[in-house]
Amino acid sequence: MTEQPRQLHLNLFGVGTGRHEAAWRHPDADPIGALGIETLQRNAQIAERGKFDAVFVADSPWIGPMSPHGVRATLDPIVTMTALAGVTSRIGLIATLSTTYSEPYTVARALASLDQVSGGRSGWNVVTTSEAAVAANFGDAPFPSHEERYARGEEFVDVVLALWDSWEHGAIVADKANGIHADLDKIRPIDFVGKYFTVRGPLNVVRSPQEKPLIVQAGSSPVGRAFGAKYADAIFTAQPLLDGAQQAYADIKAHAAAFGRDPDAVKVLPGLCPVIGDTEQAAQDLLDELNELVIPAFGIASLHTMTGIDLSGVPLDEPLPDRLGDSEGFQGLTSRLKVVLSLAEGRQLTARQLLNTFAAGFGHKMVVGTPEQVADEMQFLFENRAADGFNVMPPVVPRGLEDFVDQVVPLLQRRGIFRRDYTGRTLRSHYDAELG
Repeated sequence: MTEQPRQLHLNLFGVGTGRHEAAWRHPDADPIGALGIETLQRNAQIAERGKFDAVFVADSPWIGPMSPHGVRATLDPIVTMTALAGVTSRIGLIATLSTTYSEPYTVARALASLDQVSGGRSGWNVVTTSEAAVAANFGDAPFPSHEERYARGEEFVDVVLALWDSWEHGAIVADKANGIHADLDKIRPIDFVGKYFTVRGPLNVVRSPQEKPLIVQAGSSPVGRAFGAKYADAIFTAQPLLDGAQQAYADIKAHAAAFGRDPDAVKVLPGLCPVIGDTEQAAQDLLDELNELVIPAFGIASLHTMTGIDLSGVPLDEPLPDRLGDSEGFQGLTSRLKVVLSLAEGRQLTARQLLNTFAAGFGHKMVVGTPEQVADEMQFLFENRAADGFNVMPPVVPRGLEDFVDQVVPLLQRRGIFRRDYTGRTLRSHYDAELG
């Protein structure tokens, strides 16, 4: 039997104006419309035209650093994905929901409902919430440690999986003649009792059209990678450098094998920020335009919130200090801190240059060039086991997304590494994901 060649997986990172921090100020962006659903619906339709596996929206239950230069207002992820389901038919819909500030039953029910509404296209981006400030929105309990969040997260996912399995196939009989609506032997409580949760069940939503929604995860710390390798069908990473990307890829696959899983069943998807132009210079000009719109004060606040690095007292156009930060004791995105430190290491950057680099890619891989150069880099990373696909993060939309779909996707298709059309109707079928 001939083995099928590997195929790229592409998700759209759904941001209304684009991934670049200053995208909302660009002439091509609509910063007001991006706060509503129509912009996200349009972007999802463009991505579906490009045969993307899924669109996913990051989410955290707080507004972020309060600044007049940027307020991160977002819509509820389940409501958003339900609205996207109504204007699309094949693309997957991945919602971000926290295991630290949610309850397993409500998450299981919401995602199972989205799966029914969309015909089997829902996915769950499992996060443990890294921002300590979120705790103030949920009572007076202290923000849990990194290890505690992941311990709770594991139990949380176990409960959700059990609830999704509390209905068997054929549970609904709908026998009008004998008045039997359901076979109760096929709908069972889960009677889960753990350290963090006690849940009786069963779920009050019938079994998923795709057996269970796809699970993805975005933690890149050692404990986060192990968590993802145990539960996830796909893992989102931030790896801008080749060595780091290959090491992360190999580590995740090894963790999956250690859990008795097929390593190829766990897809590794780094973020990719493609800045596309007709020429390499045109692409660089676009990036320069966006960087000129960066407001340093907001960039400093964003960098500090995400990584703990504080540049508030550093002159913008002088070389960075030798020591920027230390992951020891830091309870936020430790993996993103390490990525930013690696970007600065040995490059003699100024504070402004680091802020612009962070604003453009947030620690993700950036490719600035022609469609051919973008496709070349994607193929290189794919073939050299640094990625199974990418979370595509256009710098400004719709322009950057349309350029990618109309100019880069056809190149990937002609090279035989990306689908020309969907072959299934569910998100799990797009990923050819195993059922464990």
